[in-house]
Amino acid sequence: MKAKSLIILSICAVLPLMAYADKKKKGQDAPAPVEEETSIVTEDCIMYTSLFHESAKNKQYADAFEPWMAVYKTCPGYSKNVYADGVKILSWKISQYQPGTAEYKEWRDMLMTLYDKRIKYFGNDAKYPTAWILGQKGLDYCAFFSEDALKETAYPWLKESVEKQGSGSQIKVVSKLSEVSLGLYKSNPDKYAEQYIADYQMCVDALGAMANDPNNKNASAAQSYRDNLEQVFAASGAADCSKLDELYAKVVADNSQNLEMLNKIMGLYRRVGCIESDIYFAAAESAHKLAPTAESAAGCAGMSKKKGDWQGAVEYYDQATDLAETNEDKAEYQYRAAYLLYDKVKSYPQSRAYLRKSLEYNPEQGRCYILMGILYASSTPYSKEEYGAKAAILNKTVFWAAVDKFNKAKQVEPSCAEEASKLVSTYAKYFPTKEERFDLPNEFSGSTFTVGGWIGETTTIR
Repeated sequence: MKAKSLIILSICAVLPLMAYADKKKKGQDAPAPVEEETSIVTEDCIMYTSLFHESAKNKQYADAFEPWMAVYKTCPGYSKNVYADGVKILSWKISQYQPGTAEYKEWRDMLMTLYDKRIKYFGNDAKYPTAWILGQKGLDYCAFFSEDALKETAYPWLKESVEKQGSGSQIKVVSKLSEVSLGLYKSNPDKYAEQYIADYQMCVDALGAMANDPNNKNASAAQSYRDNLEQVFAASGAADCSKLDELYAKVVADNSQNLEMLNKIMGLYRRVGCIESDIYFAAAESAHKLAPTAESAAGCAGMSKKKGDWQGAVEYYDQATDLAETNEDKAEYQYRAAYLLYDKVKSYPQSRAYLRKSLEYNPEQGRCYILMGILYASSTPYSKEEYGAKAAILNKTVFWAAVDKFNKAKQVEPSCAEEASKLVSTYAKYFPTKEERFDLPNEFSGSTFTVGGWIGETTTIR
């Protein structure tokens, strides 16, 4: 009785293959509708799986096709190879026909059904779950459904895949989601702007996590894709600061206690260069109250500047410096404070103190020496009340000290050479003349001169 049952099961397993072979003889090379099936694993299923898997591995898809079809129809829940190899086999089958033909469309539709059945039988797989499968389905839809210009059908599959896979997503799935989302946005900016921005944020977060993972072998590629994605977003038009403000004003207000959301919004504004926005400042202020960071402190500094609170801005830059993790960032925040003290407060000694601190963190900053030179050139340390008629000549010595700093800028950072050279040419015209120096023999008796007042720099007489 047992032997008889096995024979019956074997016959049932072979029937789909026989039926397909019969159809092929009659010239009916098209996929039969896939009905709701009960997956029965037989010895023939095992045998045919071995056959098609070996052929598929060797890219002999024509040989793999018939045994694969038999297993797909009879025991679709037997092995993941039915689907991993099935994608390759059906992709080959599709390639045998011209796009637009009935056969091409029928086989590509079967490929979409293949993904649905894989979700049904193997959607809970630990390594390749439903979200991963949807990503592959979305990629193949985009590849084979060229008449769907916007690929809107594939959008929810790709989005769910990246949402759930996160940094475990395939780079090509993340890239395709961003591409499709951008296409939808361009087709109707008013309708899809918010969606596109949210998708962009999700994609750069996923790629950023991959890029920063030292164990990810694709980290370099992820960073490259992330950089490209940022450039595309910046050029898309969706990155307009006023448009971002419209979308995120309420989000920031509603999430004043949600640090993760605030940091994401700040990151978005920073990447697209909207760090002078009131919404960015509001996000930074709320984030700074919850968990101060260098970025939130810098954002609060920007808010203080906009309000005209210059000293408050300097204090926030000091906080940002203390919170920053790299010397490069510390140097940046000290330089910003220095420039503010020069430009708005007109406190030149204090500005120089911050420039010197910035140089301690990063000595190769030509900009610091250029600004220091400008500070000197803008100063008149000798007062007429104290020095009388000599003051006019002595105050020209600041240009010696200034030119020293411009030349130093060229030395530490060659990329500053053009700007520094122009400044040298400009201010060298104002050096004390020989006649003026002759009129003050006691002050200019040697080869060097120490500029007085707050400057206190020793320079060469020239």
